Amino acid sequence: MLNCSTPEISKWDRKNYFYPDMPKNYQLSQFDLPLCMGGGVPLYDLAYPKDAQKSIKNPGKVVKLTRIHLEEDVGKSTHTGAGTMLDFNRAGTPLMEIVSDPDIDSAEEAFAYLTSLRQILIYGGVSDADMEKGNLRCDVNISLRPEGQEELGAKIELKNLNSMSAIRRAIHAEVERQREALDKGEKLIQSTRRWDDDRGETVLMRTKEDAHDYRYFPCPDLLPIRTAPLLEAARTRLPELPHEKRARFEADYGISAYDAGVLSSDKALATWFEEAAGADAGVPAKKVANWVINELLGRLNEAGSPLEESLVKPASLAELVAIVEAGKISNNQAKEVFAEMFATGEAATPIIKAKGFEQVSDTGALEALCDEVISANPAKVEEFKAGNDKVVNWMTGQIMKSSGGKANPKVVGEILRGKMG
Repeated sequence: MLNCSTPEISKWDRKNYFYPDMPKNYQLSQFDLPLCMGGGVPLYDLAYPKDAQKSIKNPGKVVKLTRIHLEEDVGKSTHTGAGTMLDFNRAGTPLMEIVSDPDIDSAEEAFAYLTSLRQILIYGGVSDADMEKGNLRCDVNISLRPEGQEELGAKIELKNLNSMSAIRRAIHAEVERQREALDKGEKLIQSTRRWDDDRGETVLMRTKEDAHDYRYFPCPDLLPIRTAPLLEAARTRLPELPHEKRARFEADYGISAYDAGVLSSDKALATWFEEAAGADAGVPAKKVANWVINELLGRLNEAGSPLEESLVKPASLAELVAIVEAGKISNNQAKEVFAEMFATGEAATPIIKAKGFEQVSDTGALEALCDEVISANPAKVEEFKAGNDKVVNWMTGQIMKSSGGKANPKVVGEILRGKMG
């Protein structure tokens, strides 16, 4: 999914060190022959923070990856004033570590990188990638250098980052801390720091070892693996990725790049939209997209609810849009109906009947209303004949008022144009 290369043979190594959270004194990992090498993560425009989407410095950027390897997780240390508590529940469980090149230039790019990566992992069924549940964890390495210098400065790692917003805040704070230190002539050393979200600052945990300090050795208990059969099986399971789905939505449904980006940014939302657009109601997909983005997502955001909790089903929305397109109810009435659908889960038709929204489409009754408004407004008729088509909208509005909102505006417009010539 990330365009990595894979060595013909991949092997396991022991990463030796003493930490209290790994009591056997080594961690099973991969050193020189990991499963994945190289590759990259495309930064989708809508993956950036909302306040940064209009000023993306490197649109279309792909963040290069160094490697992806498997290893076993370690325990969790919780430090208190009285001592340290060790939790070994997750020690030894499998963990996939994705390592990027030093290719991210800002906190906003880091945010977009993680959001894009998370989307791809979810699309592939690799992980739920929920940071709050610990499915996805992140460490950030930050290095500063003088402008124009190629060599990076000391690498400082940030731990204890448990949300996307915290990651962005932590990067901004640590960059500022390093900048101030360097401006004062201080020397930065490779180290690991902890992010204190309450105080909005990073705190030193320990100075950092280099790779050779870990002493990697081939693991004698696990055989090297030939990767060709794994690759063959993986290729058959490749999903349609977010950027591929976005391009298909534009081509197949005729929707804008922005709408396609919003709808493909979440796998569940993309599936929901396709079910609604593909329903038997025969409604234009662009109209469905507008209702999903503006009404469904708007109300979900307002309620603070995920899509999975929506009482409105795709087929029900398609039915409502079809009713509007047929001119049976107005757009404003449809929004009122949708609000009821969102609150109760009831289908559109019974709500429309209960509210008395069925519109009058009988041409005989509507022609009489049209004759009345035409005879009462001869000046408007002359404006229409002079080429002002907006007069029809004004007259339709008058008829909607006199009919209590029940006249079919589409049929009314057609009758008015026919009568005024």
